[in-house]
This record gives sequence, C-alpha cells and structure tokens, in this order.
Amino acid sequence: MSYQGYVQPNNNDKDGDDEDNNNNNNKEEAEAPAVAVLPSQNFAQNFALIVLPGAWLPADHRIHREYLARVTHHVDAHPQAAEKFTPAVQELRQLIETNTRIHMFFVQMFDEIPRKHPYWKDPTGTKQIRNYEHMLQVINHIVTRAPEWTETAEAVGVVGVPWCAILDYPMGTPSGHAAFLDPDVNRALKKVLNEWGKYLQTPASAEVLGDHTTGWFGPAGVHDMVEVANAPLKTSMKFEDMFVCDPSAKHMGFKSWDDFFTRRVHEAARPVASPADPRVIANACESQPYNISHGVKLRDRFFAKGQPYSLLDMFAHERATATAFAGGSVYQAFLSALSYHRWHAPVSGRVQRAHVVDGTYFSEPLSEGVGDPGVRAIDVKGITVAQGYLSALATRAIIVIEADGGDAGPGLVGFVGIGMDEVSTCEITVQEGQHINKGDQLGMFHFGGSSHCLVFQEGVELDGLPEIGRPENVPVRGQLAVATRSKTA
Repeated sequence: MSYQGYVQPNNNDKDGDDEDNNNNNNKEEAEAPAVAVLPSQNFAQNFALIVLPGAWLPADHRIHREYLARVTHHVDAHPQAAEKFTPAVQELRQLIETNTRIHMFFVQMFDEIPRKHPYWKDPTGTKQIRNYEHMLQVINHIVTRAPEWTETAEAVGVVGVPWCAILDYPMGTPSGHAAFLDPDVNRALKKVLNEWGKYLQTPASAEVLGDHTTGWFGPAGVHDMVEVANAPLKTSMKFEDMFVCDPSAKHMGFKSWDDFFTRRVHEAARPVASPADPRVIANACESQPYNISHGVKLRDRFFAKGQPYSLLDMFAHERATATAFAGGSVYQAFLSALSYHRWHAPVSGRVQRAHVVDGTYFSEPLSEGVGDPGVRAIDVKGITVAQGYLSALATRAIIVIEADGGDAGPGLVGFVGIGMDEVSTCEITVQEGQHINKGDQLGMFHFGGSSHCLVFQEGVELDGLPEIGRPENVPVRGQLAVATRSKTA
C-alpha cells in the first residue's frame, strides 16, 4: 500500500541535511538497525508508522532505503538473472553506452546524489543504487514481474509504482534533470514501460493477485484497498460490493494485473451527483485534492518554484484551446496506486477535443532538487511535489467538453489526465463529437499512480471545492463543486 504520513523511527535518527552534521549522521547511520537487506524480517518492527493508506510517497528517507534495499538485495543475490536483460532494457543500455552525451548524464547523476545521510548509504553502510549498470539490473528485475504486495512497498508508497524508489534521488540531480528531459532517453524509456505494460496484461501477471502474503487479495491487501475505497463516503462495503468482480473465481475473476488495476466500480457505489443539474460538477477521478489555482495564465514558468500552471504547455500548444481557458481556474488532484483509475465526465456535453500527448516519464523540476543553488537536499516526496510541472511535460490525455446547459452551465471544461512516472498509458475511450452524460466513462490510467486537472474558463466561480490536504479521496462522480458563470464569461 502507498502511505503518506509521519514516520517515527524507533531510534532517534534524523535526516541531518547539513554538511556539518555528517559525522554525527554517519554514526547514527551505522547504529541504524541492519534490516534492510534481510527480506524475511518484519519492517514494522524497525519503524513505528503513523500512516494514511492510499497516499503516495514516503514521509521518511529510511523507508525509501528499506524498500530499495530489498530489491537490490534480490538483484545482487541473483547475478545470472541480471545478465539477461529484456530487449527494451538492453536497448536502453545500448543508448546509454553508445551516446556520449547520455552516458555522461547517467554517470554523473549518481555522482551528484549528496554524499551524506540519508541518500548515500543504507543502514548497513551500502550504497543502494551504485551506478547506471546497477540501475539497469534493478529495472530489469522490476519489469519482468508484476508488483507484489509487501510490507515495505506499502510503507514506502511504491506499490504499483516501484520506479519511484529507483529514480527518485537521481532525477533530482542536475544531470538527472537533463537526462530525463532528453527525447532519446524518453523514447527508450517508453519502450521499456510499454514492454512491461504488455507483460502486465498477461495471465502470468495475475499470480500476484492471490490471497498469499504478497498477494493483493491477502488479508492486508484487501483490508487497505477496501479502507481507501470506503473512506470518501464513509461506507463499509466489501471489495466485491465496491468493484465489479467475481468472488467465486480465481483472482476475483481478474485475468491480469492490468485487468485488476483498471477494475470498474459498481454504479451504486459511486452515484452521479445531480445528473440533471448542469451547474453541479462531478468529480472526474477518485483522487486526493492537490492544488487549486485561479487566474491561470496562457503561458507561465511552470518549471519555477511554485510551478504555476501554463495553459499553452498543458494543452500541447493548441493555442485556440489554451486561449479559451486563459484567466480561468485549475483544480488538480492525484490518484494513488490503490485508487480507482478510470476517469468519468465532470459534466454532460459534447466532446470537442480528445487526444493523448507523449511527454516525459521521470522528470522533475530543478527547483525540487540539488540542481537549485538554494537547495541542498533532494525532496523525499519526489514526483508528488512536481505535479504542477508535470501538467505541462508528462504524457497526458487531453479532453475538452462543451458543457450542456447554455448560460446555466460552466461552458468549456477541460480534463487533463497526467501519467506520472511509470504510468505511461493514458487511454481515452470517448471520441471527438460524441455527446456524453455526466458520470460517463472518459478513459483510464494504466499501471500506477497518476494525477489529473480540471480546467474552467474565466468568469466561472466554483463553490464548495474540497479542501486541499484532506486525508481521503473525493469520490469519483460525486459532487466536486457548484459552478456559476458571470454574464461576461
């Protein structure tokens, strides 16, 4: 399960971001419990967790290291397997080793990770991802299997999104920033992610859905998935009451990991808010509010601190579309790997635009890492602090709806589905020119956590938007806000 919250180590270890504290930090590091490379030991015995199920990333660097240590321990213990790269991983390796520019980036990104606690070593004194060769071995291990349910993955926030832990520190460096913006690198990464995605659609990938300890339908997995799904409306439904499945069949009837990940919700579990009232905006994704911004500019410095939304970049330089939303509002929310991952129409109306834009997969702004001269540490929250930035750069699905209701309705409404990290597939299931009803399916994310934006025109006031920072998701198809439009809008 993915968690976000405060993590209280059982010893008194602290982050110690100042260089002056290095000696003390190294001492604390050595005294930390040497459990990271022992997969059989119970992670919960070494950390007291105060956590929120269904959030995204770790609240403590040491949990991050714990997860990585378990993965790297397996890779290091099976060197023969590390020599058998998949075709796409081998192609990525060849790119790194035969392109001088890219080779420099991938060598330097690991050198630029701060050589201090908490980045450099795990509790046993071992550097975790040592270099790009080691990175490729770990990636190869991950993309040849489906994500399992483990205690450590729950705590680190990488259930379903394990690439976050591998690349979180490197992509926060100057060379990592350059590498993960590089078009050649992103083309190679897309092939790796697509290769993994094909595996996640096979029957073999469904084996992680069993009721065993590392199975998603084991006691802990089911408990946490149901807890996250019930929290928005404070219900007490069972998994089979919430989601469309077959409890009598193997793996609840899901034929693959992706089939499970893109599971459908029962209509009765998520009723549509005021279907006949054009003023009521339905929530497009089961998600946790991240940001609300008004008076959004046509073009802005989305890569700067604060990551202001840039409509022209968000809408892939379709100037007519972007201009229609200039001065309007953006509501952004994110989905954890435990969330429901299909998108639904926030309003009834006609689909004006519907297309997918390729983008970056593992880029975050320099303002969130050591590339910023004023920053001396890499933000442990990783990609989640870059959601505004990603709205302009990541792979994304763009849908624009001309809402029904005339002057009583909100006018044009934009939906931008943002694939974060390994979520390389944004699938749109509606077509341009199609009329849809509020709550109808628009599409879905595949393979991990993600984010989305709803964009409204200038002059549209939104009353009742959910509070930023609420711990539970806002229910999909439930009321998000009530829109009123000024006469000049």
